[in-house]
Amino acid sequence: MILATESRNPSRRRPLAVALLVATLTWVGATGERAFAYTPDDPQVVRMVDRGLRFLEQNKPRDAGEQVLCAYAHFKVEHDESNPVVQTGLEAAKEFAVELPEMQKHHSNHNKSNYEVAVSVMLMCDVSPTRFRNQLASFQRHFNETQQPDGGYGYPGDDKGDVSQTQYAILAIWTLDRNGFKLDYNRLVKAMQWLLAVQDRKGPWPYQAIAPRSGGLVEQSGTSLSMALAGAASLLISGDALRLWGESMADQDTGIVGLPKAIKLYKEDVNEQRRKQVKVSTKPIFLAIDLMERWRKANPERLQGTLLWYFYTVYTTERYESFLEIARGQPADASPAWYNQGVTELMKLQSTESGGWEDRAHTSPEVSTAFAILFLIRSTQRSLGTGASATTIGGQGFSQDVSKAKLIKGKAVSQSPAKTVAGMLNLLEGDGADELDGKALDDRAVLATDPVERAAQLDRLERLVRGSKSWQARRVSARLLGTSDDLRVVPALIFALSDPDKVVRAYARDGLRFISRKFEGFGMPDEPTNAQLRQAQRKWREWYLTMKPGYVFLDG
Repeated sequence: MILATESRNPSRRRPLAVALLVATLTWVGATGERAFAYTPDDPQVVRMVDRGLRFLEQNKPRDAGEQVLCAYAHFKVEHDESNPVVQTGLEAAKEFAVELPEMQKHHSNHNKSNYEVAVSVMLMCDVSPTRFRNQLASFQRHFNETQQPDGGYGYPGDDKGDVSQTQYAILAIWTLDRNGFKLDYNRLVKAMQWLLAVQDRKGPWPYQAIAPRSGGLVEQSGTSLSMALAGAASLLISGDALRLWGESMADQDTGIVGLPKAIKLYKEDVNEQRRKQVKVSTKPIFLAIDLMERWRKANPERLQGTLLWYFYTVYTTERYESFLEIARGQPADASPAWYNQGVTELMKLQSTESGGWEDRAHTSPEVSTAFAILFLIRSTQRSLGTGASATTIGGQGFSQDVSKAKLIKGKAVSQSPAKTVAGMLNLLEGDGADELDGKALDDRAVLATDPVERAAQLDRLERLVRGSKSWQARRVSARLLGTSDDLRVVPALIFALSDPDKVVRAYARDGLRFISRKFEGFGMPDEPTNAQLRQAQRKWREWYLTMKPGYVFLDG
C-alpha cells in the first residue's frame, strides 16, 4: 500500500492555550465500581508513583535492557541523573553502543537489540542529547541498517516484520528527530507503508506479519489489543515526526510560566528541508485508525485488563491516546476515561508490601513497574508538552495574559497608594504598569496571612516575575517573593536572576539568600558576567533539589 501524495495542511496544530480543568467526572469500570477522575498530580497517583520508584531503587533487574527502561522511568519522574537506578541504566546504554557491531554480527532470532537500542535512545536524549551524541549516532545507524526491505523491523534473520519492534524503532526515530539528528524520512515513510499493509482487515495489527502481495488488507494471525494499539500508535508517531499534525507544543512551549507569546526559544530544525522532500497523505492513516477503533469498540472483552501483556499494553495505551489527541486536533484532556480506568486498575494491582507491580504480565516486576509509572505520569504527554501539570513539570500551560485586570479608568497613577498586595497586584497586572509613579505603590505592603489568599497572591507574583513586560511589575514581584520565606517561590526567583533589569536580579538574589538562610549566597555580584549568572542559577537549582528532590526545572 502506497501513501498517496497530498499537500500538508498549512494550518498548524491545535491552539496552544488549552485550559486543563479537572472535572468531577466518574466512570463505571468493568466491575461496576465507581472511580473519581484522576490526574498525574492527584495525591493518590503521586503516592503510587513514589512507591513504584522506591521499588525500582530496591530491585535491580538482571537484564541490561530492562535496566535502561527502569532508568528511563525513574529519570522521567525525578530527573536525577545521579540516582543509582539512572546511573545503572546509562552504563548499560553506553555498553550497548559499544557492543552494537558485535551484536549485529552474532545475532540470534531472539535478539532484543531493537528494544534495547530504542529505550537507550529515549533515556540518553532525556538526560543529555549533547553529551551522548556519539552513542545516539551509533543507535541511529543501527536502525538504518536493520530496517527490513519492506520497511518494518524484526528479529535479525527473520523475514517477518514485528509490529512491536517497529513501534519502538519508530519511537526512537521520533525521539532523534526531536533532538536535532539528521534523518532520512523516506525510511520512516517506508515503515508507515508496511504498517498500513499488514493491518488486519478487521482493524487490529498482528505481532508478526508479512505484507500481502495483493495490495489489499487480509486476515492476519496473532492479533491482539496490545499490537492494535502499537500499530496505530506507530502511524501517529510517524506522522508527528513528519509534522503532519503541525508543530507540537514541545516545539512551541518554553516551559516558562507567563512568558509572552512573542518570545520563542530558538531551536534549529536541521530536518525541515528533508521533511519537505517527503509528501504524505493523512487520509490512509486516519482510515487505519478508524478501522482499528471500530474493532476495539466491537471487542470490549479485550479491554477488561486481563491481558497477558497488561503493563506493556497500559504504557502503549498512554502513548497512543496522547498522539491521537494531537492528530485529531483535540484539546489535551487532563483526566480522560481511559486514564481513570488505568489508574483504578493499577491501584488494585500495586503490591501493598513492595510498592511494585508484579502480576498479570509476561514482563518482569521491574519492567511492569516501569511501564506502570510511565503510564501514571502521562510520560508521552510530558514529552509532547501537552497537558502537563504545573507541579510535575515546572508550570507549563499559562498564557501571556496572566490577568484581565485593568487599571482604574485606564490610568496608571493612583492618588492613594496600594497598601495591600491585592491592590498592588491589580495595578501591576494592568497594561500601564511601567507608567506607575512612586505614590502608587507602598513599600510596606505585605502578603496576606490567610493561607488560601496568600497562596493565590504568590501565584500571581510568580507569573508576573516570570512573564510581565513591565520592569516595575517584575521588581515589585521579585521583592515580595523574596520576603515570602516560602520555598515554593524559589524556582521563580532563580529564573529572575537572569532578568534584563539589574534591580530585579538583585531582589531575586537577596530573596534567595533570605529564604535559604544562605546569606552569602553563591557569589553573584551586583553586575554579574553571563558565566557568573549561569553559575549562580545552577548552584541555586542544585540547592533547591536537595530540598525538593522531585522538582523539574524546565526554564534553563
